[in-house]
Amino acid sequence: MHSQEWILFPRKPGMTRDDLFNINAGIVRTLCEGIAKCCPNAIVNLISNPVNSTVPIAAEVFKKAGTYNPNRLLGVTTLDIVRANTFVAEVLGLDPQEVNVPVVGGHAGVTILPLLSQVKPSCSFTSEEINYLTDRVQNGGTEVVEAKAGAGSATLSMAYAAAKFADACLRGLRGDTNIVECSFVASQVTELPYFATKVRLGRGGIEEIFPLGPLNELERAGLEKAKKELAESIMKGISFIRK
Repeated sequence: MHSQEWILFPRKPGMTRDDLFNINAGIVRTLCEGIAKCCPNAIVNLISNPVNSTVPIAAEVFKKAGTYNPNRLLGVTTLDIVRANTFVAEVLGLDPQEVNVPVVGGHAGVTILPLLSQVKPSCSFTSEEINYLTDRVQNGGTEVVEAKAGAGSATLSMAYAAAKFADACLRGLRGDTNIVECSFVASQVTELPYFATKVRLGRGGIEEIFPLGPLNELERAGLEKAKKELAESIMKGISFIRK
């Protein structure tokens, strides 16, 4: 576990999450083969980018090993929610801890779809605010990569997101009720095999997957863009293993 091939690479300036595919896909495959062998019943939180492709990779590895349980494989998109809550709170003049923004779709660029019509507490935004917030949430990762100028990508915020989501899973395992988080999972919410939406966590991992709820016209248009790119990323991950 100490050799270089186990290191998951961050993004650098000019790189997209998809550029990480050739580096991280094989690492995720190897790690998931180890999970299938050593702890096949684990609840797996997968945060390695590109999540839109690495979750399907993990699923295919577990299917081959005969250990696949879709309720126990969760792609961590929590950083998108953390960013959305922060940026919306800034616009509203609230504490981010008081704001809840559902973010659905996937975990890269236009696949990241903040549902601003469903923000809690209930509020409304101007068209300029909607464009600003959507763009900032979708490109928050790139903003960090460029700001760090080659020194890496999100680190502390990613660690916070991972810890927050893992804690939610642990509370679900403990039997706490009504633990709801957004996650990229095997799903029938859309025609795609994987999609990020709200899920209720419990002793078995995913206990319930929630529908998208009412979307406004802009969100419906964003959803179609997200699905087109997601379909390609998902198939890329599946094909990596099936080849």
